[in-house]
Amino acid sequence: MPTTVILGVIGSDAHVVGITILDQALSAAGFDVENLGVQTSQEEFAAAASEHDADAVLVSSLYGHAEQDCQGFHELLSREDIDATTYIGGNLAVGQDDFEQTRTTFRKLGFDKVFDSETTPEEVIRSLERDLGISTREAETDRVQA
Repeated sequence: MPTTVILGVIGSDAHVVGITILDQALSAAGFDVENLGVQTSQEEFAAAASEHDADAVLVSSLYGHAEQDCQGFHELLSREDIDATTYIGGNLAVGQDDFEQTRTTFRKLGFDKVFDSETTPEEVIRSLERDLGISTREAETDRVQA
């Protein structure tokens, strides 16, 4: 049974390139990806995660206002009885100088992993494999070629 991942850009952010690349990489690795696109509300993430019985919810934000957009997100997921691994990545804070402080902020908001804007799709895939205890097609191909 494929691993289902919900992917989208939260809030008023309209940056689509990053999630398009991530969608393609996750799909190629064997994930069942539900890409919600840009300007996605917390409620839309929760509804999609519930409808698709998601294993993971990946939130992207590049316009620097993710902390504001994510306030109460994990409380909503909990109220909706959604038990999914949650990641967030991108340019999460305006003037983001110290990413470790940004990481701490989003971990306190409940995210399992926090990635900066330089994170590669392969890093996300490897994290999902570890966190979900799975092996993707990409990992299987790597092992066969080794």
